[in-house]
Amino acid sequence: MKSLGIDIGTTTISAAVLEDGCFITSETCKNNSFLAPTLPGERIQDAQLILDTALRTADMLFERYPDIERIGVTGQMHGILYLDRSGAPVSPLYTWQDGRGDRLRDGNETYAACLSRLTGYPLATGYGLVTHFYNLENGLVPEDAAVFCTIHDYLAMVLCGASRPVTDVSDAASFGVFDVKRGRFDLDALRTAGMDPGLLPEIAEAPCIGHYRDNVRVCAAIGDNQASFLGAADGDLERMLVNIGTGSQFSVYTPAYLGCPGLETRPFPGGGYLLVGASLCGGRAFALLEEFFRRTAGMLGVDTPSCYAAMDALLAESPRPRDLPRITPLFQGTRQEPGLRGSIKGLSTENFTPLHLIWAMMEGMTWELYQMAVLYEAAGGAPAPLIGSGNGLRKNPFLQDCIRETFGRELRLSSCSEEAATGAARFAAREEISSFDCF
Repeated sequence: MKSLGIDIGTTTISAAVLEDGCFITSETCKNNSFLAPTLPGERIQDAQLILDTALRTADMLFERYPDIERIGVTGQMHGILYLDRSGAPVSPLYTWQDGRGDRLRDGNETYAACLSRLTGYPLATGYGLVTHFYNLENGLVPEDAAVFCTIHDYLAMVLCGASRPVTDVSDAASFGVFDVKRGRFDLDALRTAGMDPGLLPEIAEAPCIGHYRDNVRVCAAIGDNQASFLGAADGDLERMLVNIGTGSQFSVYTPAYLGCPGLETRPFPGGGYLLVGASLCGGRAFALLEEFFRRTAGMLGVDTPSCYAAMDALLAESPRPRDLPRITPLFQGTRQEPGLRGSIKGLSTENFTPLHLIWAMMEGMTWELYQMAVLYEAAGGAPAPLIGSGNGLRKNPFLQDCIRETFGRELRLSSCSEEAATGAARFAAREEISSFDCF
């Protein structure tokens, strides 16, 4: 049985085909849909362009594999798209990167902090309900908006030919003001904040929400963090995952609810929970160091498109130094404290060198993830085998060594490069979906 997974990322749109759980092929194209912002901090994309690209990619794979039986969908969580009663978009996609929630609402408190105070839920800018709260307070909600949803909820709805989206709990929780233990939005808290719960999408009652091309089952869209875990771990939930891309995440599955200070407990599609720690910078920290070296070269009159090869060569030909400075790579803060910034400590006349800085940056990136694992185990979580994913890790064997040494265990890289799309296809291929009627 073949299944198709589609992942709508921030910068790419990917699709993967699996047969009996085994990867066959994937396709990836650029998501060139960003629109010029109209307000400071706004990050928006063209929803129609995203939809057209995703459908074109799906149709291309259906031409090659007409016997695809199921479709799973995932994509960038937190963002919202407003739809009218017919299911047509009436706004751009406000992405997870939308920063307007950090603007001051009354001179003393940000919109995100205000909504957190009113609802009692910890929230950060970019969360769907923070974005909606900002729009509501500033008269930016379209008059004909009947519902909002994620961009991948919208794609799943269109594939089914429906006019109103439904959402999986893994996506619903990403909006915020969501009772994770009960698996539902806190409607009373939303009303206290002056928001109409009627604009929220319904939570899907079954994995299958409709059909594409008459007989292809379409599953409710799931969050990309959860999908990436499913894809990277090859469906084996008893794994710890470290993912390093533009950002970085530590993720581990738990069948029962486990609250862990410093980590977020997210619903997992099909049951259970995913404990997640996220770094906003992650792999971008290494990219910032490369950019620093490139600018330094430019200052000396050397124009080079990339310093990565030179950095790799330096690491390969030099012994690993011992006296490293300590880099804290919080260049973009954290979701809880966006004002935090990175730091470098312990510099000396001996260790202020490119080699020391490269190793210190990798150790700082690793240490940030390792502290998340420490928090998990301190809360009673069981140690598990370690798996790695993301191009920031896959393309850097020296960073892989840092992960192995700091975590004190073997690291296995995931067998696929498009983890989220593969995870969505894997979710759609689950045997138990056959026992559900479509929603």
